[in-house]
Amino acid sequence: MEQKEVDYAKSSSISCPQTCRFSLVESIPEGLTYPNSTVIHPSTHDVWFGLIKLAQHSIEIGSFYWTLRSADVTPGDPSSQKGEEIFQALLTSGMEKKVNIRIAQNFPSQSQSALDTEILAKKGAAEVRSVNFPKLMGGGVLHTKLWIVDEQHFYVGSANMDWRSLTEVKELGLAVYNCSCLASDLAKIFEVYWFLGNTDVPIPAKWPDSLSTHFNIETPVTLTVNSSSKADVYIASSPAPLCPSGRSTDIDAILDVISKAEHFIYIAVMDYFPLQIYTPKPRYWPKIDDALRAAAVDRHVQVHLLISNWNHTRKATHYFLRSLVDISGSYRGVVVEVKWFKVPSTPEQAKIPFARVNHNKYMVTDNAAYIGTSNWSGDYFTDTAGVGIVVRASQSKNDTSSNPLRDHLQQVFERDWNSSYASPLVE
Repeated sequence: MEQKEVDYAKSSSISCPQTCRFSLVESIPEGLTYPNSTVIHPSTHDVWFGLIKLAQHSIEIGSFYWTLRSADVTPGDPSSQKGEEIFQALLTSGMEKKVNIRIAQNFPSQSQSALDTEILAKKGAAEVRSVNFPKLMGGGVLHTKLWIVDEQHFYVGSANMDWRSLTEVKELGLAVYNCSCLASDLAKIFEVYWFLGNTDVPIPAKWPDSLSTHFNIETPVTLTVNSSSKADVYIASSPAPLCPSGRSTDIDAILDVISKAEHFIYIAVMDYFPLQIYTPKPRYWPKIDDALRAAAVDRHVQVHLLISNWNHTRKATHYFLRSLVDISGSYRGVVVEVKWFKVPSTPEQAKIPFARVNHNKYMVTDNAAYIGTSNWSGDYFTDTAGVGIVVRASQSKNDTSSNPLRDHLQQVFERDWNSSYASPLVE
């Protein structure tokens, strides 16, 4: 196996920068507005563009598909300009600045284009590998969305390498700067994808120790964040066969955050199903659903789900959400509420395919923030690649740090939950 020679994080005692800078990142679709007093976080476009400018040596991108250029979707659409800028910036970075750009992407298909990466590769701007999940896992895709720059800075979130993710789709992610300890840990996940992008390479029975981690649910790394607080952080991955020793799986991270919530659990995801929905026949998969019901009934934790309502919402979604809501009020203290979130569209915007949707994939509780790249159905955790990052206020002895990132994520959820774009689940 090819192994990149880097000083990967081996334990929570690794020397990390004094301060890592964390920032929420959002794409707010054109035409979706909030009151002037509402805090809007840096845009995905500006963060990606800034990461490219910061790059001196390397950029690694883990991606699902590429449609950054107008020609990829609806030629001439004015809202595609932001994507064109990112594509050109990557081209310039790789060709003129000689930054080493490596891209691991899902194996291209007719519906998931790779024309952009073909251009980058042909021009010598990037090296590209494609991961064939049906061949490796019998199904699934590389659904991850991550950037790593100089093993110092990174982005993880819901935004695909798609101009629509910058201007026509509502996205949320996390940008982290000057944080080599976490960036090098995320780089291990990228190296797994990179290895599997080799032709005819099976998933190893055991991954090399160089890709193992000590940052996980049991032993998160403690960092100083934004000069003001200590945070316990780890990065989880899915599916399990792609997790070298020590790596928590994404589903275990989600269940752990749910199990440790004491007062509330707020979830914003595009899709929510207690099923595997991409199998030949739907299969019941209740892990998250059971955990939410247990939190509401056993511990009286208030549960709110904000689910996307758009052109591609499956009819069955309503039935499973209704069954969750139906336990609310069954006993005193049991509260489960669900709302739809609908991104408005003009007639012209409505013509853009697979756009005008709340594509977020995050959860915030009274004591943790989780930001991921996966929709919440079983398939995304059993045979599809994704990542999630968990941030809590430090649990170190004598440390009473706050968690500003968690606070900001709660504010984002409450802004959307209380907005005119959210409506109660109805028959």
